[in-house]
Amino acid sequence: MKVRLFEIFTSVEGEGILYGTKTLFVRLAGCPFTCFYCDTKESLPLDSGTEYSIEEACKLIDSNLKNQTYKVNFTGGDPLIQHDAVAELAKYIQTKKIPTYLESSCFDSDRFNHVLPFFDIIKIEFKTKDSDFVDSKHYERLIENAMKCLKSSVASKKTTYIKIVVSSKTKLEDFKDLVNKIFQNISKHDVDGFIIQPTYGIAEPSLELLLNLYDIVYPYYIDV
Repeated sequence: MKVRLFEIFTSVEGEGILYGTKTLFVRLAGCPFTCFYCDTKESLPLDSGTEYSIEEACKLIDSNLKNQTYKVNFTGGDPLIQHDAVAELAKYIQTKKIPTYLESSCFDSDRFNHVLPFFDIIKIEFKTKDSDFVDSKHYERLIENAMKCLKSSVASKKTTYIKIVVSSKTKLEDFKDLVNKIFQNISKHDVDGFIIQPTYGIAEPSLELLLNLYDIVYPYYIDV
C-alpha cells in the first residue's frame, strides 16, 4: 500500500480547546473540494507531495517524533481521500500511545467509519453554502454525510469538535440553518468544542458578522 504525503512538520495547534499544544502535523495529498478560502491549495491534487510505502511513511513519522509531542494531527487536503493508508498510519501511531487527531470534512461516512477506530480526536468541518465548490444537490449530500460521521464519532465516545469556516460571504440564515441541523442530530453535551473559524486574507468577515454568528451558536453551545 502507498500513501502520498504533502508535508510533515511540528508546530502548535492553532484552533479550538487544544490551542497551543505541541503537535506533529501529517498533511496528506488530495481533496475533493476547491474551497475559495483554502490556504493549502498546493496539496489539493492527489498527485501532489511525495509517494511513500506505509513502512517508509511510518519511519518518516518516527523521525519527527523524537521530541515530546502531545498529538499527531492528520490533515490535508482531506485525509479521507486516502482512507486506507490513513487507517494504517494512525493504527501505527496508536501503538506509541500518542493521541491521534483527524481533521476532515467527512464527505464519505463509509470511509470515515473505516478510520474512526484509530483516532482519539475528531474535528469535523461543516462546509457552508458560500464555500463555492458544489451545487445545492451535492451540498445537501455532503452535509448528510458529515452528520452521519458526527453521530458516529459521538456514539464512539471520541473527543469531538465541530468547525465551520466563515467569511464575508457567509449568510446568517444559511449559517443558522446549518447549526440547527447539527443540533437536531446531537445534544450540546455530545461535543467538546464548536469552532467558528474566520477566513484570513480573503473575504474576511467583519467583527459584527462574527458576533452575530456567535449569537446563533450560543444558545446551543456555550463554549464557542
